[in-house]
Formats: sequence, C-alpha cells, structure tokens
Amino acid sequence: MTTATDALSSLRSLVGRPEAEFHDGQFEAIRALVDDHRRALVVQRTGWGKSAVYFVATMLLRARGAGPTILVSPLLALMRDQVAAAERAGVRAVTINSANRHEWDDVAARLREDSVDVLLVSPERLNNPEFRDTQLPALVERSGLLVVDEAHCISDWGHDFRPDYRRLRDLIALLPADIPVLATTATANERVVADVVEQLGAGRSGEVLTIRGPLARRSLRLGVLPLPDATARLAWLAGHLTDLPGSGIVYTLTVSAAEDTARVLRRAGHEAYAYTGQTDTAEREDLEGRLKRNEVKALVATSALGMGFDKPDLGFVVHLGAPSSPVAYYQQVGRAGRATDNADVLLLPGPEDRAIWQYFATASMPSEEKAAAVLDALGDAPQSTRVLESRVDLRASTLELLLKVLDVDGAVRRVSGGWVATGAPWVYDEERYARIAAAREAEQQSMLEYESTSGCRMEFLQRALDDPDAGPCGRCDNCAGVWYPRDVDDAAAGEVGSLLDRVGVELEPRKLWPTGADRLGLPVKGKLAPDQLLQPGRALARLTDLGWGGRLRELLADDAPDQPVPPAVLDACVRVLADWDWAARPAAVVAMPSRRRPVFIESLARGIASVGRLPFAGTLGWKGAPPSGSPGGNSAFRLASVWDRFSADGLSLPPAAPVLLVDDLVDSRWTMTVAGHELLRAGAGAVLPFAAALRA
Repeated sequence: MTTATDALSSLRSLVGRPEAEFHDGQFEAIRALVDDHRRALVVQRTGWGKSAVYFVATMLLRARGAGPTILVSPLLALMRDQVAAAERAGVRAVTINSANRHEWDDVAARLREDSVDVLLVSPERLNNPEFRDTQLPALVERSGLLVVDEAHCISDWGHDFRPDYRRLRDLIALLPADIPVLATTATANERVVADVVEQLGAGRSGEVLTIRGPLARRSLRLGVLPLPDATARLAWLAGHLTDLPGSGIVYTLTVSAAEDTARVLRRAGHEAYAYTGQTDTAEREDLEGRLKRNEVKALVATSALGMGFDKPDLGFVVHLGAPSSPVAYYQQVGRAGRATDNADVLLLPGPEDRAIWQYFATASMPSEEKAAAVLDALGDAPQSTRVLESRVDLRASTLELLLKVLDVDGAVRRVSGGWVATGAPWVYDEERYARIAAAREAEQQSMLEYESTSGCRMEFLQRALDDPDAGPCGRCDNCAGVWYPRDVDDAAAGEVGSLLDRVGVELEPRKLWPTGADRLGLPVKGKLAPDQLLQPGRALARLTDLGWGGRLRELLADDAPDQPVPPAVLDACVRVLADWDWAARPAAVVAMPSRRRPVFIESLARGIASVGRLPFAGTLGWKGAPPSGSPGGNSAFRLASVWDRFSADGLSLPPAAPVLLVDDLVDSRWTMTVAGHELLRAGAGAVLPFAAALRA
C-alpha cells in the first residue's frame, strides 16, 4: 500500500520544498491510481497541483516496476512546461510532437531501453499511422499510467472540443484492465464531467472516481470595462498597462488583432509582442521564456497561449474582446495569480465579438452535405487531403477537421498515404449537432450576461462551471467597487487612432495554379505563365484588422445593403493608392462585376478614377450567367467556378497600358486572377488588383 509518507516524500522531491504538503484531494487521487489502479477524473482550479498528482503517481508506479506514463497533452507550450517540470523533479520526460521530428528516432530508442518515465504526445499523434500501428500497441501494453490532460477537450460539449481527443475513448478501451487512467481539467461543468466520465469508463466496469474542488481563484480581482470602440480600448491599454502588476497576457480573438495591438503597445513604449498560431516555434519558445523571466511587460496572444502555460507569478490578464463562453474565459484568466496573493483580470469587450464567435462556431461544425461529399470521394485506395481538395469543395482546414470527425465516428481511417473509407455505415447525427449549436448559443448569451451582471463576477464564473462552492469573492469590481481607472487619455486616443488609421495591405498575386485544377477539367497546371501573372496589389485593410477592419465588416456584411462607397472609405482607398510604389502608374480603372455589390464597386472604381484623373474604362462583363459559388471553398473549386466567365468586350482599354482592377472583397484571389487574365488577353499591359478589403 502507498503510504502518505511515501507519496509526500515524492511530492517534496518533485517541488523541491521539504515543507510541502498535499492539497485536499491530491493524495486521494494518487492512492486511487497507484494502489487501486482506478480511473479518475480530477476537476480542480488552475494552480491546485494536478500535475503533481500524475508526476508523483508516475514516480511511485515506476518504483514498483511499471512502464512509462503516457501523457496526452494538447499544446506545445504546455508540453514544454510539463517536460521542464518533470526534469526539475528527476522525472525523465520526452515528447513526440510536430516540432521535434528530428528527435523521434532517439525517443523511440529510449522507450525501447525503458529509460523514459513520461512520454508526452499530442492527441493528433495518436492517429499518425506509423506511430499508431508500429509503436503505440507495444507502448500501451507496457504503459504504467495513461494521463489525459485538459480532458474537457474530450467532450464536444466542452468549450475547446477537439475531435482527436474523442479518439481517446478507443485508446482507453484497449488498455489492459490493471492500467490506471487519470483525466485532469480546470474547466468542466456537470455536462462535460458526465461526458468525460462516460468515456473514461470505456471497456471497463466500475465507477470512475471524480475528485472535484472549489474553483474560485482568491487571488484574482475581476473587472469589466466597456469602451466604445477599438481605439478607446487600445488607448486605455496603452495608457494604463504600466499600472497593472508584473508581467501578463493580453488576449485577443484574432491573429491580426494580436499583431495590431502589440504594434500599438510597442509604439507607446511597452515591451509587448504578438504570440499566435502563426508565430514560428522557435520564436514562441523565446517569447514564453522572456515572459517567464519578466523581460516583457506583456505577450499579446490568441488562444495559442492558453491551456497549461505555467507562470505562477503572472500578474494580470486583459482581454481585448471576450471569449465565447464564461468557461473559456475562466480557462484563460486562470493563467494569472497562481502563486501570488493578487492578480488583476480585466475584460474590455468589443462590439465585434459576436460576429467573431459566430464565425468560429460555424467553421467548426460539419454539415451533412459536406460529410456526404467527402465519403463519396473516398474509396479503398488512400487519398491525400491535397487530392481530396480537388474532389470536394472544402478548404484544407475545414476538410481536415471534417476528416477527423468522420475518423472518430469510424467512417474513415487515416493510413499511410492518406485517407480511406472504412465502409462502416455512417449517419449524420443532426440532433446532436443541433444540440451542440444550441449549447454554443447559450454559452455566448451567458458571456454577455457576465459582462453586464451586477453580481459577483467570480461567483458567476463558478456557477457557469457548476461549482457547488460558488459564492461572492469580495474582490471584483461589483463586490468591492471599481478598482481600475476608467479614463482614456485624449492624446493617447489620438495617437492610437492614427496608428489604427494605417491603410494598405499587400495582395500577393497568385503564382501557382491550384493542385487538382486539371482534374476539374481546367487546362492549367503548375506555374502561371508570365503573360498570366498580375502585379502585386493592395487592399485598404483586412476584415479582421482593428482599425479599418471594423468599418469594412459593417459595410460588407452579408446583410448590409449595396450602397455607394462612403466618402471616408474612398478617401482611405486614395491614400493607399498614393502610397503604392508601383512600377508604372495605371492608365485606366476597371470595375469587377458583382452579383451582390455592383453599386459599391462601380462607385469605388469611378471615385478612384475621378480623384486620380484616370479614365474609367467600364465594368467587366459576364459570359453567360454570373458564377454561383460562395466564399469558403477550396482553391481548385473557386477557380473552376470563375474560369472563362469574364468578358472584356465593351471596355475602353488604352492599348498595352497598366490597368487598375477594383473589387470590394478579396478572399481566395482566384476571381481577381481570372478577371485580370482576361484583361491581359484583351490588351492591358499589366493588371494591378485593388480591393476595399481582404478577408483575412
């Protein structure tokens, strides 16, 4: 039997403090895993010590001759922290992930030598054919413990559901009966707990032990400060960032917002840098280290810096824009104040939040039509996602997500060389997805209620997580009064406004025809010929930009009326053109045809022509009916939908002269590419694309 003395000795070795004691529930969980080989779910607040449970259990099990622990972890930043924590405690931990391919052979050799105590893997790695078929079976057979960290990702009711996590149910069912399983999370309400417990019990009878503690973070001081627009929010942050304690994280909802915010803060004299899913691995590691060493005031991050990032003395978390649920919000604010008495948490909600929530919610939900198209395209021979893109009208990211969902449901399988259909019957679970969609909408409404509540904010978050110990915190702005300044300095607002008024985004011309276009009957492949290439173009802004992006989102929304270009937008577009360092000035302006915004586009083109004293050469025509495609498809299908559909007949083009081609919104760039090619064939010397907005 594991004694408290043995476990406590391991804990003190782990944390390096001879006076360390267990928190309520830690030893109970360790004993259940080590002595009783049970399956357990631990739901405890961030900083409670969930990692101590699985590291101490690993040390005790290894001392008894058990095999290595398999630790499923969702994020590279989290893995790096877990490996570092294990090393400090003398636990030999290694990881297999997308960023360390050069180490995979060495890791496999160490596993064979049994010189690894903990193997950290991503849920995606578990379905890598080589790892799944050649290494995983033996590893499962000799594993001493399976740990599923951030286990709320298992549940499609969770705020951060990931299809690959759903596959863990099958892995758990394959485990020998005496292998203990531990799932941990800080963010699970009753519905998510029930879902995770059901999957932990897969293939084995017996009750899953659930250890749940109070989720209140006594160190956190919560507040909400509504401000009218992005300029005011950024001006407030630039003016008051130094008032916030220590170093911290500023969360944004989009990559471009993170980059814009970091640029504004640096201009205001703050050490602040963007951290997003587009930041390369080496830079991420460097930024994480600098934040931990308090060498920066803030990282401006998307959710890429979320679960599990471990800086115990993180002094503050600020949100520029709200996450889509109180549970997701609790997850992120839990980064702060883990080992300090005080930490400040402030939400600055934005009017654009709901539109961003809706975009991400719909992007992650598979439709019956899309699923059927993928299944119809698959057969017994493996097909890569690149080949599938030429057969189904889905973007790569959407296609990959849908394949994962179908894989988890057993309808497809990932094999060496791509994907195959299993032949297993599959029915679209419309009721389930409708219930999930309804739950997401309820979560969004709950987040809006958090912003406007007059009650305790921490209690509100606890109740969202079904915490039975929920109660007033006595610290938030509603309990103890407003603790943050509300003023926005006029000078700071003016400077931020000038920065956000920055105009001009480059439109990189397409240089390669999309893979699979020839399979759709198009006579193109490889590189575009020199006489097909457009010049580098410009757009006023991205729709996701904090500055002009907000105005353009309203103007170009699906339900917005078609109207002439507003004077302020035209003036901003003229500024873009004035700053454009083109090799040769355009000699004429041509408008793109449009089913949805012909008035806007022609007025923009005519306005530019008038200000620039250029002839307006007219609007391109359609050959036959206008294309019926919609945004969001993949490149091959987008190209096919507009191929040979434009006509330059009737345009008054100056011979062999550059032409400015004007559109409202650029997404895939194939519409502009094909239209520009038609102008080149009609005698234009060069085509310079211009659009009011770039989708992303």
